[in-house]
Amino acid sequence: MANGPALSTARGGEIYQTSPLSLLDVLYANQFEGEIIDPEVVKQVEENFYRGAPPKWLNFYISEQAESNGTGNPFIKRDGYEKLVKQIKTQGKGKFPETSIVKLFHQPGCGGTTLAMKVLWDLRKTFRSAVLTGSTSDITNVAEEVVRLFTAGSRGHQNTVLLLVNDEHILENLQDKIIMIIAEQQIVTHRPVAILLNCVRKDAFLQNRDHVVLRKVLSDTEKQTFDEKNEELRGKYHGKCNQFYGFDIMQKNFSQDYVKQVCKVFSTVRRTKQTKETQLVAFISLLNAYVPGSYLLESQCLDFFKHDDYIHGDFSLEDRMGPFSPLIITFTTEASEKKVCMAHPMIAQCCTELMAEAGVARSDTARNLLTTLCTAEVPAFLVGFVKDMLTKRRPKPKETEEEDIQINGTEMKEDSERFSRLIVDIQKKESNVQSASVLVMASKKFAQNPFFPQALARFYYIELKDYNLAEMWAKKAKQRDPQNSFVANTLGQVHKNHLKNMEYSASQREILQLAEKAIDAFKEAEQLAENERGTDMKGDGKTKVSHVFNARGMFGYLQVCNLVYDRLVRLNMTRRGVLTKTVSLDSVLGSLGDLIPDLIISLRDEVERKCAFFDRYLTYSKPNMKKDDPSYISKDTTDCYRKYVGDSPPKHFKEKGAALIQKLKQNLADTSAGVLSCLDRECTESDLKEIATWWEEIFLQRDSVSALANYILAHIMLRNMGATFPSDCNYLTNFIQKMPLIPEDSPELHMLTLLLCWPSDSKEKCVHNLNKLIPGMHFSYDRAYKTHFRSRYLPPLFFIGKGQDLTRIVHRKVLKEMCLEQNEETIQDWSNEKIFKDPNVQDRLLKVEGVVRNHRVYAKIGGTEIEMDANLRNSLEKDRQVSFYIGFTIRGPVAFAIQKTTAENVQSSEMASPEPEERKPQHSALTDNNGGHFVDLHQMVLINRVTDTEGILLKLKDRMLISNENYEAVKALKSTQDQMSGILQSLTSSTMGKDALYEILKRMKSMRSLINELEGSD
Repeated sequence: MANGPALSTARGGEIYQTSPLSLLDVLYANQFEGEIIDPEVVKQVEENFYRGAPPKWLNFYISEQAESNGTGNPFIKRDGYEKLVKQIKTQGKGKFPETSIVKLFHQPGCGGTTLAMKVLWDLRKTFRSAVLTGSTSDITNVAEEVVRLFTAGSRGHQNTVLLLVNDEHILENLQDKIIMIIAEQQIVTHRPVAILLNCVRKDAFLQNRDHVVLRKVLSDTEKQTFDEKNEELRGKYHGKCNQFYGFDIMQKNFSQDYVKQVCKVFSTVRRTKQTKETQLVAFISLLNAYVPGSYLLESQCLDFFKHDDYIHGDFSLEDRMGPFSPLIITFTTEASEKKVCMAHPMIAQCCTELMAEAGVARSDTARNLLTTLCTAEVPAFLVGFVKDMLTKRRPKPKETEEEDIQINGTEMKEDSERFSRLIVDIQKKESNVQSASVLVMASKKFAQNPFFPQALARFYYIELKDYNLAEMWAKKAKQRDPQNSFVANTLGQVHKNHLKNMEYSASQREILQLAEKAIDAFKEAEQLAENERGTDMKGDGKTKVSHVFNARGMFGYLQVCNLVYDRLVRLNMTRRGVLTKTVSLDSVLGSLGDLIPDLIISLRDEVERKCAFFDRYLTYSKPNMKKDDPSYISKDTTDCYRKYVGDSPPKHFKEKGAALIQKLKQNLADTSAGVLSCLDRECTESDLKEIATWWEEIFLQRDSVSALANYILAHIMLRNMGATFPSDCNYLTNFIQKMPLIPEDSPELHMLTLLLCWPSDSKEKCVHNLNKLIPGMHFSYDRAYKTHFRSRYLPPLFFIGKGQDLTRIVHRKVLKEMCLEQNEETIQDWSNEKIFKDPNVQDRLLKVEGVVRNHRVYAKIGGTEIEMDANLRNSLEKDRQVSFYIGFTIRGPVAFAIQKTTAENVQSSEMASPEPEERKPQHSALTDNNGGHFVDLHQMVLINRVTDTEGILLKLKDRMLISNENYEAVKALKSTQDQMSGILQSLTSSTMGKDALYEILKRMKSMRSLINELEGSD
């Protein structure tokens, strides 16, 4: 790099870059070119790599130079290389989205990271290659650096960033942030911004057609390539090759026999009188065997020998390790201390096993490591490695999941092993007591860390059934992190499992006392979950608490109620009436003795509330696009509801229509979510007709808008079942006349209004202002559900189909049933949108035309552009004419399967449907050159920074720009942000109203500086 580091341009040129990036290790297009590299450095780097050190960029340069001058064979490429390069180059073409993901799965020690870096090296002149090496705690900072790398140079020098990312959990968030920054900075892109190459280390996985998978087995072609390289290395390094274990293990096709031969030095190890070098190699082996990528610092290792060195003199680590020295690698990464690890993961695993056979058990080594290396102030990296080794649970093989749920069923997640691999291995090869002993020592060593005592509490209640000790350690974990709902939930699990495993002879008092402790713990976990908002909250090892709502406390509560019901009713059927409030507590208080009446009284109402939550939670959201929640959550919730609520009307429930409500409860359809889930629950046609009839009767008795909405929704569900009717759905006009909606109305009411108001044909002029109704639904969703659904995917509930009236509203279940490819994973996966390629689905749904502009999508309805969300953000990355299907989530309309329309289609469409006069916008002095009004352009700033909302409301009311009803509704909102959002929603369709709002703000003394600031930014 004689002229400095250079980045590649899309046209094959280079530009020189001087601005450093702190989070990305950038591989420059001219890396090492023109540099004179010391031959000894070259030799040392190459030797280290073949011994087992992680690859450096210099390794690829050395190999490239040797190949070009004829002194060496090409760098070895495993069979996945060509497929990986092809996938990346395909994603890098201009027609592909701005960000995409290419995945490489690999087993530890089979060359996955080396392959990924080789691909980056070979494509450094095509793309801008980089590795994410910095902290991922703030994804926005990472995304900003990616965008800076993409835009480096002048506008004509943009080039796609090829970024190697090891953490698969940040991918979607990173994609979203990159797209957001591109949109905010209004960067015009002519090619994809970033391709994220995700290198995922997995111990075991199934065959995957879409991604490259590397395993610990060589093909015949690979064997030949390794043999050729072996001959070259032996001619170049002679006897040193005998210690190239990292290379040799792969060249010998990962032979276990070869690894055992390499590790035969451990045959001399004895449990007693372990030397320092034996202890140290045991520490490193244990870490590397159970935490891929782990290491110790060379300085730590030398400190371990410090006392002996005073006696024997100062020696290098290589000298100190004696016969174990060839099995250990010392290496450096950019600007870091020297690190030490075993030459290969298979050597680490074999050493650990041989040590155990010699009497040095895994638990002994783990305790010795904690005692020796974790003294005083432990480095953060080592704390992380020890935490992963003792508490990180790996994914569970699919075939064991269902069995484990039936046996245990204690967690809301079913896809992880119960404990870390090391704890499980100690349990299997030694004993439960030894596993617990290691966790006890870790809990005491790391006195502030909550996760070791949390894991220990789980081990005590699941494996040892020692509920007293489990309770003690669960409480210690809570003390260390009192605001963490995940940690608090563990105490509830202890008591719940104790209750579950109580002897059948337990008395009613014992049952209720234990139930009360469990319920109190779960209620606290629920309250903590409600309070978890801030970005500084800790996680549970996998999940960032601030980004998710932890529903485990509520679910645990319902599981306890199930157990209480089963236990007490088995003892005495009288208890059923008390628990369900079908008899008064006073009438049986004598027979209960001194039980806990407050607890009993509260159960039914709390069960009903929590079941209603899960009804919405499971109907309106799912963990992510690709998978549904475990089925046992719905089963346990439904069982509990039926026991306490559905089958048992309260004794004093005399509200108007009470009998009808109870019938609906028996059918799990007493809420809008219950009605909307009828098809998912496979209700019969006769059941649904009864549900519709009951809701109609309730509406007639109470004149309730919610009851009317549920009646109409039940009718829609019936039509989706293909049911026949004696008459059409009544009161549709009545419902529509009760609108417009106010922010306090439920999202379900907003959704039904939109569905009924939505035109049957995209060329049909819309009677209602959809651009006002949709933000109103968004606002309603934010108030009602955003907190609890914030990290979850909102699946579509309905789609707009072909036809008229209610027949055009298509439930998602109908699409899944008509899909020709009856693959459950495909059907429940909304991330690939494959379902919309099915000809039956295409024939049933209405495709609408629209446009993507500035990373937003608009449907063209009756000559008006209607903005909506997109199911896949990647489909919004290029401005173009598009067509798509419209689905409705509980938040509002969403565009699915967005596709570019041909110029011929667009032209013919415009000829067939001339733009009506109404589409021409009202012009205002406050409208910019692109047609955007000042109020619209600065909507979010106004929501966040305008404070005197009461004064604004009064002035708008005086000018008759806001109705009395809307005035009272907006004024009732708690925060000024909510009030300002309500004001803006009331004015979105009126240029006159927005002009008036601007004038009011301009005249307010407190707002002048803000308005001047915003005007200056335009």
